Amino acid sequence: MDAALLLNVEGIKKTILHWGTGELPNFITGARVTFHFRTLKCDDERTVIDDSKQVGHPMHIIIGNMFKLEVWEILLTSMRFSEVAEFWCDTIHTGVYPILSRSLRQMAEGKDPTEWHVHTCGLANMFAYHTLGYEDLDELQKEPQPLIFVIELLQVEAPSEYQRETWNLSKDEKMQAVPILHGEGNRLFKLGRYEEASTKYQEAIVCLRNLQVKEKPWEVQWLKLEKMINTLILNYCQCLLKKEEYYEVLAHTSDILRHHPGIAKAYYVRARAHAEVWNEAEAKADLEKVLELEPSMRKVVRRELSLLENRLEEKREEERLRCRNMLR
Repeated sequence: MDAALLLNVEGIKKTILHWGTGELPNFITGARVTFHFRTLKCDDERTVIDDSKQVGHPMHIIIGNMFKLEVWEILLTSMRFSEVAEFWCDTIHTGVYPILSRSLRQMAEGKDPTEWHVHTCGLANMFAYHTLGYEDLDELQKEPQPLIFVIELLQVEAPSEYQRETWNLSKDEKMQAVPILHGEGNRLFKLGRYEEASTKYQEAIVCLRNLQVKEKPWEVQWLKLEKMINTLILNYCQCLLKKEEYYEVLAHTSDILRHHPGIAKAYYVRARAHAEVWNEAEAKADLEKVLELEPSMRKVVRRELSLLENRLEEKREEERLRCRNMLR
């Protein structure tokens, strides 16, 4: 089969290796496309750079979602189901491939929990590194070159046919999702399903963080989102307290208070974590700060102080008994 210019797009040539079936799928905005890919150099050996089949997972992208390597959307939307095609792409289309490849390799190595769903978040930060951590990718980064992509189209799903991840939602959809996720987290917490509740809070936080990065720090909209994020983080910390992950609670609450030292609930949650790891002075200092900021919480603070004293007395009694037994 002859190679031909693809859809009159400069710098792309397509060769069909295995004909697909049916008509072209409906690649509407928001559709999820699943495919296998192999990336090769244009050298005599056709050196393989990446191969999704070797990793054992197909690739997914969302149409219209500003995927890192935009040319892949052009390539995929020319394909039919089960088609296998080889695409030669000039340097103008492959410049960011080393960055994409680095992300995919790290995910495959278990260094990123997001599986093989790659989007533009953090792309600019990649340029701050002197090395991508892989010698072959550093070479491609320094000397961009044409690449060959062999792609097999596996599946195309409309937005209604799959569960969309929070990072994949539009701005309006994210804002609409946050109160739903927040409410679902609260419901699960009341039912004692703390692991599931913490997941809902985390999803809501991701939505808001993705919106916040597009705002100017410390301006009105940024601060509004920050307040919502802090509320969710503190709810998440309540789940962590139930799961006895006290040091993680200390880390999250301390981070909030470094930037926002006037949040009484953050001191309260941190005080409870301090108490659980026997940091008596720190717990009492945080509870005093709660009273200073929110005098209406006096009854709650007194209860926590009483619980702390009781636990400390029990611990001291255990120490006394241990010492007596050692002397005997």
